[in-house]
Amino acid sequence: MALKVKAVEKLLKFNKDENDPGVYRYVMAPELYTSLNQKKVIKEAALRSGVSQGVMQACWDAAGEVIKAWATEGHSVAIPGLGTMRFGLRAKAVEDVNDVKSKLIKTRRIIFTPDVDLKEELASTAIQITCFDRNGKEVKRVTSTDGGEVEDNDTNSTENGSTEQGGSTQQGTETPGDNTSDNTGGNGGGNDDPDDGVIS
Repeated sequence: MALKVKAVEKLLKFNKDENDPGVYRYVMAPELYTSLNQKKVIKEAALRSGVSQGVMQACWDAAGEVIKAWATEGHSVAIPGLGTMRFGLRAKAVEDVNDVKSKLIKTRRIIFTPDVDLKEELASTAIQITCFDRNGKEVKRVTSTDGGEVEDNDTNSTENGSTEQGGSTQQGTETPGDNTSDNTGGNGGGNDDPDDGVIS
């Protein structure tokens, strides 16, 4: 089993100057399969466990309700075999306690933290990369079985004036012109350095 990735040659521009010719870079993104609906997942789980689909559906629904109820009460809820889910938020930081108001909360978040076994499985999964040039022609295939690092969004981090701790983010001043984005299934913005060939 391997994860499939596409590397497509795209024209990237790093500023708004209309005279900027841009540069071509191979941009990688996951090649996602069609979404598996709940009915198919329950059918497969019933086959693997030896219970009826009706029983599996009842268990699935009950677990979903429990996870939803406890997560919205502020608990970090275990999802068996996968990890934990909890509530988080992004909010602006203020100096004066009198300025603390709910409107400072910019977004509410659902944070999933994978367990060790799931991370190890993902890290050891092979990667198949199919490269396409700017004309859509396949030019190369790469298969790698090297282990990879799995990003964990549960770790504390500081990025662009934001500090993430315990599922919340205290945010300072925003950085104008910040064009970082995650390339998860789509094509994000470019890195400011056209020579490093990395899309952040």
